[in-house]
Amino acid sequence: MLIGMNAITKISIPLFLITGVMAVLLTSCKKEDDKAVTDTDGNIYTTVTIGTQIWMVENLKTTKYNDGTEIPLITDNAGWSNATAAAYCWYDNAITNKDLYGALYNWYAVSTGKLCPKGWHVPSESEWAELVNYLGGESVAGGKLKTTGTIEGGDGLWHQPNVDATNETGFSALPGGLRGSAFNDINWGGVWWTSTEYPSNRAYYFYINNNDGSVGDSDDGGSRSSGYSVRCLKDRSMP
Repeated sequence: MLIGMNAITKISIPLFLITGVMAVLLTSCKKEDDKAVTDTDGNIYTTVTIGTQIWMVENLKTTKYNDGTEIPLITDNAGWSNATAAAYCWYDNAITNKDLYGALYNWYAVSTGKLCPKGWHVPSESEWAELVNYLGGESVAGGKLKTTGTIEGGDGLWHQPNVDATNETGFSALPGGLRGSAFNDINWGGVWWTSTEYPSNRAYYFYINNNDGSVGDSDDGGSRSSGYSVRCLKDRSMP
């Protein structure tokens, strides 16, 4: 469960709001020379340069590894919680959440090293920390990374108050929620896996929520069976 976030399992967002938010995202991103990246499913992602790092602007949504192998889809909660192998799902098992929020993956899928397109990877804890530190540290980086507006105001996908949100980086972090024993926190916050292991069958993650402008990191790691979002980072060795 995320710090300072309320649990919610279902949210209905009007079509006009989704359309408006997507328009804002498309115009606010600082694209890397308008380059795009395509995953194995054919989904296309724009990119943004922040410091010396190049990130995808959207959460990953592939259902296949970069070698073409299918990632198992698990829909029932018990099967998800008990999984000890790679899996993905859509929030609330609704494919309508795919385009906005991407997929939720367990850490077993991350650990394969084949989740992101070739030339890209799931960032390590230190690579996430590099991003956060470049933006001024944990206390302020979240506001610079998350999209602006609120559901209540009709101009965003975050619940109020969406503190300090500017999206000045163009990273466009969205509140895609998470999956543990159930789906929780969509529109309240987002959680992103790192590729870094933590002892006791756990792994590191970072999160952003609506209540402040910070970025939180996992002091004790998250369960590897949890479902979190993934952002891919370009390999520095790639041209």
